[in-house]
This record gives sequence, C-alpha cells and structure tokens, in this order.
Amino acid sequence: MIVKTLLAAIVAGLIAGVFMTAAQELRVTPLILHAEEFEGGEQPAAGHEEHSSLNGVSPLEKLLALISPITPAYAHGGEHEEEGGILFGMSRFSGTLLANLVTGAGFSLLLAGISLVVGHRITLANGALWGACGWLAVHMLPALGLPPELPGFPAADLGERQTWWALTVLLSAAGLYLLALRGELVSKVAGLVLIAAPHAYGAPQPLDISSNVPAVLGAEFAVAALATTLAFWIVLGVVSGFINDRVVRAG
Repeated sequence: MIVKTLLAAIVAGLIAGVFMTAAQELRVTPLILHAEEFEGGEQPAAGHEEHSSLNGVSPLEKLLALISPITPAYAHGGEHEEEGGILFGMSRFSGTLLANLVTGAGFSLLLAGISLVVGHRITLANGALWGACGWLAVHMLPALGLPPELPGFPAADLGERQTWWALTVLLSAAGLYLLALRGELVSKVAGLVLIAAPHAYGAPQPLDISSNVPAVLGAEFAVAALATTLAFWIVLGVVSGFINDRVVRAG
C-alpha cells in the first residue's frame, strides 16, 4: 500500500509539474522577460541574454532557488542558450520543465508522506484542501514576508532569505496541521502562534529598495506567481486524490 501510494504521488507530481510549466509560460515567464529589460537601467543588447548575476551559481543553487520560491530559477538566461544555460546547460524552457517535474514529484511525495504519517489519506474529496494547505505553507504564508520577486528587484542576502523561508514553511505546516487536524483549543492556539512567529520576527529585507523595475510590474508578477502556484497545488492534490481512489484503494 505504501509503495503504491508513493508511486501514485510521483505520477501526480509529474502531471502537476507539466501543468505548472504551461501555466508559467503563459503568464509568469513573460513578466520575467519584461523585467529583465530594466536590469542595469538599459535595454539588453541583442545576443547578450546571459546576466552576470548567475555567474558562478551552481545548478544545485539554481534548483534550490526554484524549490524555495524566493527567486525563480529560470529568471535569467537566454531562451536559445543550449550551453551554459539556466539549468545543467539547458535552455530556459527545458530547464524550467525539468525543475518543475523534479519539484512536483518532490512536493507530491512530501504531501503523501505527511498524509501517511498523520493518518489522513488524500482522496478526491479532500485533495483540493490538501493542495490548498500545501500552497499556504510553501507559498502564500512565506510570501507575506518575502513576496515573489522579479529580476532586478532589491533583495536581502540569499542565504538569509532561504533560511527564513525554510523555517517559515516548517512552522506554517506545523501550524496548519494543528489548526486543521487537531480539535483541542490549545492546539489551535498553538497553531496560530506557530504561523505568526516568523512574521513577528520579520523576514530579511534589503537596505536599499531602489529598483529600475516598475513597482506595478512587481505587483503583477507576485499575483501571477501566487495564482500559478495555487493552481499547481490544487492540481497536485486533486490528481493525487483521484489516483489514490482509483488505483491505490482498488489495489
């Protein structure tokens, strides 16, 4: 049963990853490309699409940047690059697709593992709720302190942001568990405290907030990124529940 559940999670994650890539290409990536035109205060020269901000950045760091939605891993690098591109020498789209497949499978396995540990199966009936909770823990609640950012936007130290994001995700997930699955009043109060704790401490912020990128473009990107990830998590939860009901339970 456990093996079938994990295999079902991988399939659901891959499907959600493909969906995520399509959604990003439709709405998120065009905003990133637009924002790149403002970097350095001038229009990018033709044929010069590789930006110095990724020089010396390893593929692992790029993948981690995608998993923790602080800076999109595909935010830089030319669309037509085949060598030294955004991820493992791939083009922008190929790197994005691969990263989304890996991320989708990873998040799906994590969601399935949590459901097994807490003893609440993911089904078609509750799949959307599981997905919504995943989105809240991984994206929406951390975005209250560190909203999705475009290339060229000012930001604090990457390591500090990723550390704050990781702790916020862990505390938010624990808080949501206490709020959603525990009935005791003290558990619900503790859940609220855990969710609020990282925001009370405060996310790392840059000292200089000046940017060439228009603020309205940044706001539009934040909304598009959060809406895209919400759709990703809902698809992930619903597909996971569907597969669990039709395959895992039937087996």
